[in-house]
Amino acid sequence: MNTVIGSLLILCILPIICAWIAAYFRQQQLGSIDNKEPRIQSQQLSGAGARAVAAQGNSWEALAIFSAAALALFIAGVDLQSVSTLAMVFVALRIAYIPAYIANVDILRSLIFIGGFGICLYFFYLALSAN
Repeated sequence: MNTVIGSLLILCILPIICAWIAAYFRQQQLGSIDNKEPRIQSQQLSGAGARAVAAQGNSWEALAIFSAAALALFIAGVDLQSVSTLAMVFVALRIAYIPAYIANVDILRSLIFIGGFGICLYFFYLALSAN
């Protein structure tokens, strides 16, 4: 169970890291970081900066899906220790996803996304087939 909770913690931090990366690009591309209207300023980014913002959004989405899958496992009574390796693989994939997205390595990024989404689908399958 601790591995899944630890995975959730790391997944909660990843969007914040993406925001910091995007802030770096806001400073580089736009000359300042507008903390009063950061979302409006982020919309002005292009290239890697815009992709860092998109990676942040996708990281929030992945967190929601993984959280729902982990909750389904817990509610269904699946031993969370039995999925700890897959939870760590999901985190590793999400960590790899961010630089792949920012660097615009689209095919690798898509493969990483599919792998992570597949793990979440498998978690739902385990939860549905429990008992």
